[in-house]
Amino acid sequence: MKYIVAICLFLLLQTFSMAQKPRARDIGIPFNGVTGKYNAITDVKGVEVGYSTIISGQGKNIRGKGPVRTGVTAILPRGRNNNPVFANWYTLNGNGEMTGTTWITESGFLETPIMITNTNSVGVVRDAVLKWFVKTGWYKEDFWYTYPVVAETYDGFLNDIYGFHVKEENAYEALNTAKSSSLQEGNVGGGTGMMCLGFKGGTGTSSRVVKIKDSTYTVGVLVQSNFGAKRNLTIAGVPVGRELKDTMNYVLNAPPSYRQEGDGSIIVVVATDAPLLPHQLKRIAARVPVGVGIVGGSGENGSGDIFIAFSTANPSAFQREDFTKVEELPNDLINPLFDATVQAVEEAILNAMVAAETMEGINGNKAYGLPHNLVIDVLKKYKRIK
Repeated sequence: MKYIVAICLFLLLQTFSMAQKPRARDIGIPFNGVTGKYNAITDVKGVEVGYSTIISGQGKNIRGKGPVRTGVTAILPRGRNNNPVFANWYTLNGNGEMTGTTWITESGFLETPIMITNTNSVGVVRDAVLKWFVKTGWYKEDFWYTYPVVAETYDGFLNDIYGFHVKEENAYEALNTAKSSSLQEGNVGGGTGMMCLGFKGGTGTSSRVVKIKDSTYTVGVLVQSNFGAKRNLTIAGVPVGRELKDTMNYVLNAPPSYRQEGDGSIIVVVATDAPLLPHQLKRIAARVPVGVGIVGGSGENGSGDIFIAFSTANPSAFQREDFTKVEELPNDLINPLFDATVQAVEEAILNAMVAAETMEGINGNKAYGLPHNLVIDVLKKYKRIK
């Protein structure tokens, strides 16, 4: 009995430890704006997020066997309730993929979950979503068509990406485990094998709460962050990357490639409960690059910087046969949502980097976690914190 209790306690402590990884605010990085309860995209009521994380093997890469450092992230705008939301998207640099966006532009609606994975797994995840719809009865009609939204960033520096290790069951796991509470960050889900601004990157999230006249609205952001050069890393206005330029560089044993410093991608999902129409959500998505730029991204040639925004307001907006009425926030009142988007994107990226831990992948390739103590020393040097 004592042995069983000890094991249970150990597992509980492990779970607690995983859930308590430090975030950017925890190590003293200052930010503007007021966050929601979880400081996450799940602060927008109804939004659920799930992960499937795949980590196995070490040493020399053997195609099809690993090492494996990858995964899948699922974002469900209204949880398991199939009720399409107004949405739109924007791209800063198009060296990447997000499926289903042409219909979003045309119709103004996002009708499916948003999935994020690695570059070579978009197809299998897309097909798995369709099968998940059939398994779960997502669509009640006998006849339906849909275009799953699946985005990607490239994890081939650490992951056996041509081994195609993401399977249907990983997409199912991400969808079926989605929740609306606090979220893990860093080396989880689709962000498992990603790098960012010279250090280990991955999955990050943040939120902002704003008041517009007599109403309070939430903006939530989730990023899969895999972009940028170390020399450009900026935190709280401080050139941290330049200060740490000789610290913890990548270990690279892989053959020469076309990869240049700064190559990579970032996918950003923005959710809000503010009553915005598709053309306004395009404007929200177009503000994401400002947040990316604050931390050092510039939309490099080798980067796929693709962003999508949706609103959970107007729950009766999607109709097939009936007329409907919708609520719209006036354009003249939208600025606080722009600010909230920029602030949450900045913090979500840094949350991903702070939570991400050093990871060794294929052929001994290593991406180092952001050195928290050194970052704080630099911020103190520039008098951004005491």
